[in-house]
Amino acid sequence: MSDSVADAHQRARYWPIPILRAVPAAIVAIVITFSSNHAAGYGLLLFGAFAVVEGVVLGVGSLTRLREDGRSRRTAVAQAVVTVLAGVAGIACNGLGLPAFITIVVAFAVLTGALELTQGIRARRNSPFARDWMTIGGLTLLLAIGFLVTPPDYSQQLGGIEQVSGVLDASIVLVGLLGAYLAITAVFHVIAGLSHKWGTTAPAASPNGAPHA
Repeated sequence: MSDSVADAHQRARYWPIPILRAVPAAIVAIVITFSSNHAAGYGLLLFGAFAVVEGVVLGVGSLTRLREDGRSRRTAVAQAVVTVLAGVAGIACNGLGLPAFITIVVAFAVLTGALELTQGIRARRNSPFARDWMTIGGLTLLLAIGFLVTPPDYSQQLGGIEQVSGVLDASIVLVGLLGAYLAITAVFHVIAGLSHKWGTTAPAASPNGAPHA
């Protein structure tokens, strides 16, 4: 990552956004982890709450703190709009069961993952955030793949040597997968945000005006 004065200025403006994006992801991940309810409808409600807050944070943050990078700002705003719409759809359709859960999460993951990955690839030569965007975009696309490869009719009777009663079905697997995705992205956002905060000190200039290596 570049140590230029311009990069330090961009990081100083933008570093709170990854931290704020981590908050709804972490909260929903914790709720999923400690909840015994892994029904598809409950998963949709939790996803919807996460997506609405995430979209608002991303949209407002991009509009106010990505002023130097117009193309990235437009892409991020488009991603924010898609995220909010997916969240609203998740809340509205929570009674429609597993097919709605899969459809809405996959649509969200494909569209926003592709947008964020593309945003990072386009900005990789001139933005200190390009690697972060590519990483989150890639993780989000992996979420879509995970949902698509899990059979909707998956059902496995628990038992075995541990004698655990119950059934492991697709709903439990997919809600758990959503929780794992949110936990990973929350940790990544915190690390990225703090890294940018600690990198906001501009390099000292040498006597001829060029920054020291």
